[in-house]
Formats: sequence, C-alpha cells, structure tokens
Amino acid sequence: MSQDQCLEINLIESPSVTATEVAELYRSSGIRRPVDDLVRMQAMLRNANLIVGAYQDGKLVGLARAVTDFSYCCYLSDLAVSKECQKQGIGKRLIEYVREKLGPQVMLLLLASPEAMTYYPGAGFAAVDNGWIIKRTS
Repeated sequence: MSQDQCLEINLIESPSVTATEVAELYRSSGIRRPVDDLVRMQAMLRNANLIVGAYQDGKLVGLARAVTDFSYCCYLSDLAVSKECQKQGIGKRLIEYVREKLGPQVMLLLLASPEAMTYYPGAGFAAVDNGWIIKRTS
C-alpha cells in the first residue's frame, strides 16, 4: 500500500477489531504495547470505552483507544497509525474525531513515548507539568 492510497480512509467508532488485528497494527506503527500477550490486548480493547478505527480498503491502518467519563476527562491511551500511512494526517483525524465525540468540556490527556514527543504539539496538545505517575511493574 503506497502512502497516497492511505489518504482514502474511513473512521469507524467501536470497530469490531480483534486483539490480533490491533497487535499487528501496533507492531506496524512502532507503538510499544504488550503485543505478544493477546489476552492482555483483548482486555485493553474490552475495557476501553471509546475506540475509533481508521480503515483503508477494509484494513485497519489506525486506531485511537481511550478511557473517558464523557463529561470531564479522557485518557487517550493509544494512538497508532501503520508506518505506511503515517505523516498523512490520519492520527490528527483520529484525535479530531475523539475530541468531537467528547465535546469542549472534556480534557484530553495522554502519555507520549519518547519517539512521539515532537508529534503531539502539532496535533494541538500542550505539555503539562502537573502530572504524576506510578509506573507498571510488569
């Protein structure tokens, strides 16, 4: 699939995706997730309450996965676009879809990998200094 072909995509809310499909997308995109633990990947999908897939000719080429109360805050836990479709605005379209679904009263928060730190300011995010984390132990 050439990069030009990726411009013709459809966004689908609550897509019927499998852990295997999402793991394949994550591998392709470079996003680091437990892609070899499909039980955990399935739980990640099942417990997210806002998922948007980007499809090109029926193939999953992008995904936004979030946990939100649809009222005050939303954690955008995953934003992934396959390598062959990156740098074409698909990630920004996924973010815009999520923001439209949430409305202006909901804060959108995410944790970025070191490799993606330069992407998010261009997608409308501002850095925050008032956050804290307890990291995973496994």
